Order: sequence, then C-alpha cells, then structure tokens
Amino acid sequence: MNAEQLPEGDEKVRAVRSMFDTIAPRYDLVNRVMTFRMDVGWRRRTVRDLRLPAGSLVADLACGTGDFCRELQAQGLRAVGFDLSFGMLAAARTTAPLAEADILRLPLPDGVLDGITCGFALRNLVELDGFFDELARVVRPGGRIALLDVSIPPNPVLRWGHSIYFGRIVPMVGGLLSDPAAYRYLPKSVAYLPPPEVMLARLSEAGFAEVRRDLLTTGISQLITATRRVTA
Repeated sequence: MNAEQLPEGDEKVRAVRSMFDTIAPRYDLVNRVMTFRMDVGWRRRTVRDLRLPAGSLVADLACGTGDFCRELQAQGLRAVGFDLSFGMLAAARTTAPLAEADILRLPLPDGVLDGITCGFALRNLVELDGFFDELARVVRPGGRIALLDVSIPPNPVLRWGHSIYFGRIVPMVGGLLSDPAAYRYLPKSVAYLPPPEVMLARLSEAGFAEVRRDLLTTGISQLITATRRVTA
C-alpha cells in the first residue's frame, strides 16, 4: 500500500483487505505495544457503554482477531464477528462465530441485533454514510451501537505530542514488529474521518437517538454511542 497517497473506492477495499491479511499474525502484539495496553481498557469501556442486558446478541464489525468478541462474552453478551480480511479471521482467538463479510453489506436480516461494536475501523471503510445506514438496518429499535476509533486531542500541547507519537513512533514500532508500509498508512488514515459533528449528525439522520461522543485518555481515542430510534 502506498502510504503517501490514500486510496479510494474499490482500490481502498483491496488495499485494506491486503494490508490486514499481512499484519494479522502480529496485530494484537503491535496494538498492545503501541497503546501501552490502553486498548484493553478502551474495549472494556465500549462494551460497558452498550448498556445491554446479559444474553443480548451483539455483532462486532471489523472484528479482526476477536478482541471485542472476547470482551463481549466476558461481559455476558452473545457475540458474533464479521471482517473483510480472511487473514485476520484465521488469526482470531475467540469462541464466537465469525464470518468473512463486507460490513457495508452484512449478511443479516433487518433488526436482528441487540447491539453492535466496531473498533478502529471507521477510517478504513469506503464510505461512512452507507455504513451508518447498515447499522440502522440490522439493529432492532432500542438497540445500541458503540463505535471506538482514534481521535486527535483537543489540547494543543497534547495534540502536538500525539502527532509526534502517532506520526513517527507508531510507524517505527509497527515497522519493527510487523509490516512497515501498513503502519505508515494507519496514522495517515485518520484523514479519512469526517469532523465529529458530521458523524454524529449523520448517525441521527440514519435513525439513531441519544447520539454521544466521549473522548478517552485525553482525547487520543473516541467512543461514539447511540440508541436505535424507536419509531411510532
């Protein structure tokens, strides 16, 4: 993948699938190292903020190696995972059912899910509008979604430090432990994310209420939660 020019459309789909197939074997290790294991706490918070009763059926989208599926099960929820990358699924460490699928077109009937989680994948999608519509299609009225992704700290000093770490240190660490091209691309891929207020407004338009964005760990990650609107 060319890290200097961000791909679009079908090229992006192919590039993202190939990249994650490549980095799958050491994906978990790199995540733990470059976040100092903060990603573990972020996922725990994400599942907790679903606020769903035990036994609820929750799909983790872009499930990768199953980190979220394991956390969902640990909190008493029924998990199923979907991912575009067969390499990631092959490296998964979870007992939850997994399937290879484009999460813009899920192989699920309408309103079948109680909830959805998705971690660090929004910027890797071809387009977010269709994704938000798909979330609204498969989640039942009153169901919940929790979307975790990277963010940019609002504090100028922290933002400067984060830009150094995310833009220089992360690619170096990722390159040493895994694929250099992939970890040059990932920091740059934040440019795909629209402004937060645009994402929140679009979720509301797609059929979600109680749309909320929380910054985690001084703003280096963000958690977006919402409830599927109950129509009269």
